[in-house]
Amino acid sequence: MKKVYPDATAALAGLLRDGMTIMAGGFGLCGIPDVLIDAVRESGVKGLTVISNNAGIDGVGLGVLLETRQIAKMISSYVGENKTFAKQYLGGELEIEFNPQGTLAERIRAGGAGVPAFFTKTGVGTLIAEGKEVREFDGEQYVMERGLFADISLVHAWKGDTEGNLVYRKTARNFNPMMASASRMTVAQVEHLVQPGEIDPDHIITPGIFVKRMIHVQNPNKRIEQRTTRTRAGAEAAGAGGGAI
Repeated sequence: MKKVYPDATAALAGLLRDGMTIMAGGFGLCGIPDVLIDAVRESGVKGLTVISNNAGIDGVGLGVLLETRQIAKMISSYVGENKTFAKQYLGGELEIEFNPQGTLAERIRAGGAGVPAFFTKTGVGTLIAEGKEVREFDGEQYVMERGLFADISLVHAWKGDTEGNLVYRKTARNFNPMMASASRMTVAQVEHLVQPGEIDPDHIITPGIFVKRMIHVQNPNKRIEQRTTRTRAGAEAAGAGGGAI
């Protein structure tokens, strides 16, 4: 089975439709499948439910789908960096299902493991628990959360072989591996594409059985969400000297 496609449009051909549920990996702007997201935008599908830790930022990542109003609902945890997101939500144009970050991660993991629901202490007694079953275990209250499973998962990996075995790097490992197992179809974009056998089996994080389609994205644009800098100590000392030699 050939898994490597020439580009994102070809890799998503026949998979996208209005009203579907999409998982999009990454954390902040790290490890986001931006090339695949751009192809979703170009397809014009709308009414999407998107499961992602956050919604990118304005004009980047999932932010491009918000700008075109292709997303109807977000299931996410942190959305504070996206003004378009806030405007649409406050204007009643976008439905949001907020989750504590750990709960979101476990809901995705559970969906991939075939677990329909689980109980957690997180959110008990708060707005998060409203409308959900609360049950007592060993004298403690727990709220029931449903597992999440999507029609398609879009993930970004640092390295992959042509059989779909994937390796993630650092923060990009946060949500991508779980999402790769929690949908009917996973499409991956990889920075380094190698042949089978070139990845140490002990280093494989997502087995190729979960990945059906792939694209090779060399030298992806790795944006910094927030750049924080300070003057070097040496420069501060030179400035304090008033320029005297």
